[in-house]
Amino acid sequence: MSSSGAANSVPPGAGRFATTHWSVVRAAGRPKSAHYREALEKLCQTYWFALYSYMRRHGYKSHEAEDYAQAFFARLLEKEGLRLADPKLGKFRSFLLASLKNFLANERDRLRAQKRGGGRKILSLDVEHAENRYTLEPADRLSPEKLYERSWAMTVLEGAMGRLGTEADSMGKRGVFDHLKTYLTAAKSSVPYKDVAARLDMTEGAVKVAVHRLRRRYRELLRDEIAQTVVTEEQIDEEIRDLFAALAH
Repeated sequence: MSSSGAANSVPPGAGRFATTHWSVVRAAGRPKSAHYREALEKLCQTYWFALYSYMRRHGYKSHEAEDYAQAFFARLLEKEGLRLADPKLGKFRSFLLASLKNFLANERDRLRAQKRGGGRKILSLDVEHAENRYTLEPADRLSPEKLYERSWAMTVLEGAMGRLGTEADSMGKRGVFDHLKTYLTAAKSSVPYKDVAARLDMTEGAVKVAVHRLRRRYRELLRDEIAQTVVTEEQIDEEIRDLFAALAH
């Protein structure tokens, strides 16, 4: 098997609407935008677990955190709250967390009176999966704010990895990807190249080339994920540093 097919290049954002810096946030803040719903779903997918984790660490029960998340995003929709997001005022995730804190402080009593948001389910949230992820976090090790940052970082990495897997599927290389993806997160020496080469009927050199290309593509997709909520290349680099700093806690 040749290594070249395992790492064929696919344009960033393939299979999704074209993204530029801050484009997803802008589209999600404009209900008349052609990509409004898709952009909103993208933001919810990226940030809802981080917000969920924040509330759980603050003492909210699982069903409460879910209901508050639903009500929070419903309020953003109703009030077009994302229009207030401005890259000049700081990071989007900081804006979102501050918005949630304000929402909880101002709406808690009203939401309780309405049975935590009146049962509105505007988003499809996999709460069971989220709760399983949350329980893996060591109790009391991180503050709610630190856990929010860590959860955001994990979601961004998973998003980039998921897109990489989708690209592999589209090229009929899922099996190769499943064997090589360990090199994206594990130490180089943890799985010898020769072992994977034998499983894939490739030379060791071909595996090394394929892994190099896969790492390069993973970095490209990670930058693309982050670019959707920042403005400049420098801010992408800053966000990547923040991402790995959050994972180091």
